Formats: sequence, structure tokens, C-alpha cells
Amino acid sequence: MNRRVVITGMGVRAPGALGRKQFWDLLSSGRTSTRRISFFDPAPYRSQVAAEVDFDAAAEGLSPREIRRMDRATQFAVVCAREAVSDSGIDLAAGSPHRVGVSLGSAVAAATSLEREYLVLSDSGRRWEMSVDHLSPHMFDHMVPSIMPAEIAWAVGAEGPVAMISDGCTSGLDAVGHAAALIREGSADIMISGATDTPITPIVVACFDAIKATTTYNDDPAHASRPFDGTRNGFVLAEGAAVFVLEELTSATNRGAHIYAEVGGFATRCNAYHMTGLKTDGREMAEAIRVALGQARLNPSDVDYINAHGSGTKQNDRHETAAFKRSLGACAYKTPVSSIKSMVGHSLGAIGSVEIAASLMAMENHAVPPTANLRTSDPECDLDYVPNTAREHHTDTVLTVGSGFGGFQSAMVLTRPWSACS
Repeated sequence: MNRRVVITGMGVRAPGALGRKQFWDLLSSGRTSTRRISFFDPAPYRSQVAAEVDFDAAAEGLSPREIRRMDRATQFAVVCAREAVSDSGIDLAAGSPHRVGVSLGSAVAAATSLEREYLVLSDSGRRWEMSVDHLSPHMFDHMVPSIMPAEIAWAVGAEGPVAMISDGCTSGLDAVGHAAALIREGSADIMISGATDTPITPIVVACFDAIKATTTYNDDPAHASRPFDGTRNGFVLAEGAAVFVLEELTSATNRGAHIYAEVGGFATRCNAYHMTGLKTDGREMAEAIRVALGQARLNPSDVDYINAHGSGTKQNDRHETAAFKRSLGACAYKTPVSSIKSMVGHSLGAIGSVEIAASLMAMENHAVPPTANLRTSDPECDLDYVPNTAREHHTDTVLTVGSGFGGFQSAMVLTRPWSACS
């Protein structure tokens, strides 16, 4: 069995954007949502900027009990899942719940709640010995990442395969790739899939400070994220989530669903090289791209737009550029490339799904979002990175890629709905 898989619903919570329309308005205007960290005093830290989501859980419809029980990242995921199901118009209760599954990605899971509870138990780090008398009754939920997809399953009534995918910064791509595979092989008919992360906490900020991965442009937060720019000096930490409804093509067509795109191909590889280092030739990402295109039965010339990982570190930007040249050949120079991290920052495990959402919106609007803050060229990054201003562009096929610590390299090919229905 090798069924075709399409995306029919989408929910997004991103910096500067609550929902699909706001998200696309932000991207297409080239606005940045990066700012000085407001969740805590960032003064002691090397990098003091981030891309925060203005999220009000109560206003989003979560009950007081849900808000108390769920970590912030889980709240994002549940809200996005509900929005995606509503957007798809699907009646999950009409079918078998055993044929509906969940595949969710996250890199740092309940980091927000874990740090908050540690501060309570330790009296803000002043006590080494901590009493369980002050332990939250929901601490177990925060310690077990699998509670996050379980919460979505409870919210939508999914009794099929439920999985937590945690592959660092490729988690958002890998979770959707896993969901598509389950539908293709017949293990599920419908999957609720995406990713969420809320890593803007002192401990996560300190960790990235220690390896100097994040930017020090603290005096200019709006222009701190500079993918592919010659003056970049690290990424901007962010939070966010995006969740989708994936289903088998025939059932989606029969019920008259709006189809955003077909998941034409997906592949992931690992460089087996270094926890944070990348080889300069981009070979592993290039191989993932080659396999994903092969699954979609497409050639490099068929790719209309590349949604890049584009983190804003020299190592990543150059590695990724090399991978595009290696996998697409001469077509790499003719295909527009952009990084939305220039506008919404890097939400770690969530970003792959947030970038899928951006890719779907690019296809919906026949336009390519820009790479904001790109003003100084880097001789080793010599492709068309769509600087600063969105571009009208015929977009039937999008290649979206991710790169993560541990050496993970993932690629997904999305094709236009009319291609899926042919």
C-alpha cells in the first residue's frame, strides 16, 4: 500500500502571528518579530533577544484546568490542533477513532514548566535539598514529553498511533514525515501532526550562550536575525507551533476538502560526525533532498521555491548552500531561496512545522516570503535568497529543509493541490 497524502488543515501560533492570516501577513510584509526578551530579565546573558509569541491561553479557549495542567508548549500544540481540525472541516467523530493518530515534534518539550518548578522547589536555586512538599501535582506530565501528543489525542479523540518525535531542530519536519508514512502504509487514515517548542527560558538561553550559537546584536533586536548575510553572528531563539491535518488523498477529495498540498516526498539523514558541527560539503542534506525529490518523482528543475533552514550561523548557511548546489546542480542558481527565521526566529523543534506552514501559504498565494535583514553579501552564499521584499512567483512545488544538532538533516517536498488531484 502506498497511498497519497495531503494536508487539509493548518493551525499556527508564531511570533507576531496568531493564526494563518496574521502569519502570512507578517511574512509577506517582511516584518520582523524579534525583540528584547520580556519573559525574564535578560541582562545577565550574552544574547538578550528572542522572538516571543503574544499568547493568551484563556483567550485561546483553554480552561483554567487545562492551563494549570499543560506546559506552555503543550498549550500551543492543543490550540493549533483544534484550529487545524476546524480549518480542515473534517468530522473526526464520523469515522473510526482508531484510524486517527497524532505525531508531534518538540526539541525541549516542557522546558518552561520544568524550569519554573525547579525555581519553586529550590527557592530560586538557593537550596540544594528540595522538599517534595512543594512539588507540583503535574510534575510527572512535565517530565514525560509523550504527554504532549497525548493531550492532542485527548482533545481530538484520536485513538490510533500516537508518537512523540524529538530530533532536535528537524523535529517539526520529521514528525510530519512520520505522519505521512503512517497514512501511506495504511496504519492510519488521518493524522494530526506538527510541532511545538517554547524554549525562551533562562536555562535554554544560557545553554546557547555557552556555545555562542545565538546572536549578540542586542541593541538592534529587529535586525538581529540575519540568515545568509555576511554580518550574521548567530540565530535568534524563538517559540512557536504549527499543527496540520493530514489525510489520504481520495477521502479528502471525496469530501470536497480544501487541499493545501500533497506531501510528495520526505527523507532524513544523519551526518554521524559531530553534535553541533557540519561538514562543509552538505552531503547529508543533499542526499535527503535527492531522496525526497525521488519519492515525489520530480527533478531539480521542478522545484519552484526552497524554504531554507537558514538559521543565521555561518556554518549552517554555508553548509546548506553547498547542499542545494550539490543536490540541484545548476537549478540551485535559478530557484529562489529564503529563510523565515529572519522574521520569526528559530523555535528549535517547532520551526520545521512553522516552515511547512510558510511553504503552504507561499503556494496558496503564489509568492515567496523574503529573507529579511539581508543586506551584506557573503561570497560563499551566492544563491537567490530573496532579500528583504516578498516576491510574486509561480509556486507549485516547494522544497523545505531542516538541519539539527546531532547531525540530523531532513527534506520535504510539497506539491500544489491540483497536482495532487491529477
